Amino acid sequence: MAKCPKCATEVAKPKKSWKMAGRPDKAGKRMQLEIGLHECPKCKATFREVLSKKKI
Repeated sequence: MAKCPKCATEVAKPKKSWKMAGRPDKAGKRMQLEIGLHECPKCKATFREVLSKKKI
């Protein structure tokens, strides 16, 4: 559950989600991030949140 940064309403499902490679850490390993785009049903604000992280 994501929380709206403007009005703090809980948003259950993302409107859209995608995967991307993050920056490498000090050891050179990258993180695969799954990012979700959420839209608040109350104030109609859109915001992103990291749904999962995995080392690749």
